[in-house]
Amino acid sequence: MSTALRFIAQALLYVPFMVLVGYFSTSPHYRHLGADQALIRLSFSHAAQRIGECRQRTPQELAKLPPNMRAPLDCPRERSPVAIELEIDGKLIYQALVPPSGFTRDGAATVYQRFPIAAGTHRVVARLKDRVAGDFNHVREATLELKPGRVLVIDFVAAQGGFVLTL
Repeated sequence: MSTALRFIAQALLYVPFMVLVGYFSTSPHYRHLGADQALIRLSFSHAAQRIGECRQRTPQELAKLPPNMRAPLDCPRERSPVAIELEIDGKLIYQALVPPSGFTRDGAATVYQRFPIAAGTHRVVARLKDRVAGDFNHVREATLELKPGRVLVIDFVAAQGGFVLTL
């Protein structure tokens, strides 16, 4: 078979394939939100406080331990579950008690939720409790203007003081 014939045969096979790929790269049109909707995305990973207090080991307990394990404090590994609530315009739309990850329950609790919402001005209240006793110890309230097609990301960063809202 001559070289020219091979090029023609390849073109006859490749051109329909390229047209098909080109069509599906732009059609059918996909919209992840309606024309008048915005999206609230609650997404974070947080290691809660430990479930118990550390205690000082006695000299007798330390003497019984191998030399490489003689830490003066005995701290539990398990962490508290994370309680989370998200309220929009006075209506509770999400509430969960997220357990810590890991075999010994000593890892971070991870949350990822999406909430499509009508565009406009909304009052958002996010609450988080990362300890065993007491009420919610992290609360963030804000009134935000959500434009159509925009995404509000609600993150939790303990080093920055709690909830971080990003438009």
